[in-house]
Amino acid sequence: MKKPSTITSNSGLRGEYDRAADDYTVAQDWHDYTPEMHARWRHLFKRQSALVRTHACASFREGLARLDCAGGIPRFADANRVLQAATGWRLVAVPGFIPDAVFFDHLAHRRFPVTRWLREEHELDYLAEPDVFHDFFGHVPMLLDPTIADFLELYGKAGARAMAMGALDMLARIYWYTIEFGLVREDGALKVFGAGIISSAGETRFAIEDREVLRLPFDPVRVMRTSYMIDSFQKAYFVLESLPQLIEALVRLDFGPVYETWRHEPPLPAGETLAGETPLGALA
Repeated sequence: MKKPSTITSNSGLRGEYDRAADDYTVAQDWHDYTPEMHARWRHLFKRQSALVRTHACASFREGLARLDCAGGIPRFADANRVLQAATGWRLVAVPGFIPDAVFFDHLAHRRFPVTRWLREEHELDYLAEPDVFHDFFGHVPMLLDPTIADFLELYGKAGARAMAMGALDMLARIYWYTIEFGLVREDGALKVFGAGIISSAGETRFAIEDREVLRLPFDPVRVMRTSYMIDSFQKAYFVLESLPQLIEALVRLDFGPVYETWRHEPPLPAGETLAGETPLGALA
């Protein structure tokens, strides 16, 4: 299986793609993980779970507790028993980045791709590609929330239309600013639910605590028009008033006219406000 090109890299991707099936799935091969890898997972888990207690939303905290994965790299089969009973999702192991069409198909059928390899010791603070810690620790707890579970299935089903209309980058920004870098307000305070934030100690603190970073109310059209950062902390975050708002805002929206209007326009720079916008503050 040929390694796919991605938005961040077109060569040098890690992962054993030659062993992948047509849908890019591979065996997790849990027994191949070394004691050193499990120790590295425990170190990452301990560091991030301390921030989860104060900075993550309730659904993430509850989901992480139900997965019981503090002791080492989890077996996907064990997690699948919990996920399928709760929301009908299951995990499939993949070598790393996978093509867009394959990714959308997995999501549309409630299969969440999880990279099987773990970052090296020198990559604990920054990683350009998703690894098993980012994918599992960052994403899987939220798959136990019914709203996120339903949203991801709908997102997967929306992929074909976006690709057909040449607007994949616009749809990708919805995923980026929610599932990867989303914030939600709970009891008057900002909380993290995005995996890209919660799997990074530095960005978790930055997204919640920094007084200068731009935070805007969630607006799907504004999100689809806004560029994002792939190699540094985000310059803007969008804040949901509740997780159900994610589906409510998107179900009401006809994506076709939005794509037609904006797909040929350059994206708005991240970190800049438009006339009439009122940024949100940091911790309440």
